[in-house]
Amino acid sequence: MDYLNNKYDVIVVGAGHAGCEAAISCARLGAKVLLATLDVDHIALMPCNPAIGGPAKSTLVREIDALGGVMGEAADATYIQMKMLNSSKGPAVRALRAQSDKKQYMDYMRNIIENNENIFLRQACITDLLAKNGEITGAVDEYGIEYSARAIILTTGTSLNGKIFVGLRSYSAGRLGEKAAYGLSESLFKHGINIKKLKTGTPPRVDKRTIDYSKMSIQPGDETLHFYSFKPDRPVRKQYPCYLTRTNEKTHEIIKANLDKSPMFQGLIQGVGPRYCPSIEDKVVRFSENPSHHIFIEPEGLGTYEVYIQGFSSSLPADVQVEMLRTLPGLENAHVIKPAYAVEYDYVPAVQTTHYLMSKSIKGLFFAGQINGTSGYEEAAAQGLIAGINAFNYLNSSEMLELSRSSSYIGTLIDDLVTKDIQDPYRMLTSRSEYRLLLRQDNADARLTPIGRKYGLIDDAQYKVFTDKQEAIQKELSRIRDAKISATEHTNSILSKYGEYMERGMKIAELLKRPNIDYSVIREIDAVTKELNIAFDVAEQVEVLVKYDGYLKRQEFQVEQASKLDKFKIPEDIDYSSLDHISSETKDKLSKIRPKTLAQASRIGGVKPADISILMVMLERHQYSRI
Repeated sequence: MDYLNNKYDVIVVGAGHAGCEAAISCARLGAKVLLATLDVDHIALMPCNPAIGGPAKSTLVREIDALGGVMGEAADATYIQMKMLNSSKGPAVRALRAQSDKKQYMDYMRNIIENNENIFLRQACITDLLAKNGEITGAVDEYGIEYSARAIILTTGTSLNGKIFVGLRSYSAGRLGEKAAYGLSESLFKHGINIKKLKTGTPPRVDKRTIDYSKMSIQPGDETLHFYSFKPDRPVRKQYPCYLTRTNEKTHEIIKANLDKSPMFQGLIQGVGPRYCPSIEDKVVRFSENPSHHIFIEPEGLGTYEVYIQGFSSSLPADVQVEMLRTLPGLENAHVIKPAYAVEYDYVPAVQTTHYLMSKSIKGLFFAGQINGTSGYEEAAAQGLIAGINAFNYLNSSEMLELSRSSSYIGTLIDDLVTKDIQDPYRMLTSRSEYRLLLRQDNADARLTPIGRKYGLIDDAQYKVFTDKQEAIQKELSRIRDAKISATEHTNSILSKYGEYMERGMKIAELLKRPNIDYSVIREIDAVTKELNIAFDVAEQVEVLVKYDGYLKRQEFQVEQASKLDKFKIPEDIDYSSLDHISSETKDKLSKIRPKTLAQASRIGGVKPADISILMVMLERHQYSRI
């Protein structure tokens, strides 16, 4: 067999959330995959909070599942708490969040990997890339062993030349207790790929036996369970609470008195940190007017005493961290198991890659996850899945997968990365999508399952579940648009509980449009609806499609208008420097990113609408292709 000679189809470097999705998708499609990781016992490790989902991120997880990925399935199998955030708000911002059992999640993902005969695990540090004539041919590890492959996916997380800071002390490491990846940055630079630095951090872990939970506010999970995966038969597990405490004036005094010991404030860390997940010292300084900040106390799993102190990320000295923690209500006697730390690491600005996540300069070289400048397990997994699919397609000269902004949050994420010069770790937010009402977590299957089927990751059983659900949605929509409810005394007695009243009979769909009426009320007043006992996920879709019909049509019109610029294709060999009436800055940006369409060009930071208008005229004048 070829693996005996170290010959593979694809090499995946790193076994975090991006690496797992990349390796599994490639292998399920039929490729022989070498999965190289610094520590085989840290596969799918959650080095920060053991949680999946939250605002915007939950949509990414459901999109991953709809395309045939595994993160949603793993989260459903290992949760210790499920909670729907923003449940009282509109469907565009509702977000499922799972607190996961850290060890069970890792075991679940490793089991998938080890049961796939196409994946070959190896604990090794890849230190060099091999390329010939602008195409990847293989890699070399720390032992000097060569591996050949026509595609490589780099998913190195924070390990690439990682350096950990605890106070003014620092040492080489990608994560606490794990060595850094060395040599690969130099190899990338040697191959003409630009490298920059970013910074992230994580809070301390505390022994739960030393916490007084009676001084905190309990944060339970939901009674009505929701899941990430669209597969049937999701497990119902016992849920465990999280807790809420707050910082106070004493906490802030200690932080301010020790800023001279912070590597960030002393300029020892050059990398830019995550804007939307700052350290506690950064929050205290930047938001000095706030008397306190929320701190969530969250279990790391059922088989450990470790508790995660969410919102308390820090790079201050370990002894100062203990002093700070013990000012929090309920943590006066806290015993710290692991200190908080900051980590600075190398990343590859994603403007050097295509929308397929393949390098523009080296064919067959793909990047996914934090190496592209992102932050978060979900963002990493989404990129890993796309990189895995496209690495397989590249090997087979098949059609590459490029998701549009109007199709998915994954498409929005990748488009932002490759067209905008990101300066800090990128986190997916609902506000980043101009089509968020269309791109909801509840309809990810309707949007992406046909694509997952087309690219070979959705099997017959899952596709039948999908088609059965879509048929049920259409059937119920048709029924409630025709069926009427009479304005009887019984009906109005029920409606009065919800502040509603009917003067005349009306179609069920018409009544469902009222703000105070949801599908459960329709079941209560209509015997036929109650008897049909429509599945929850079908009823959810029907309700959204009826209630937000006008808004959805308006956003679909916006998509149609925006797609007009996508019809203007820009030739790959266009010489931007030869174009008149466009600024030098714009020419430089266009030459660097090389957008494929006017729509992509319009989203490049610093490119003005006037530049797009001029470019459109130039394209037409020079009779560049337009479809």
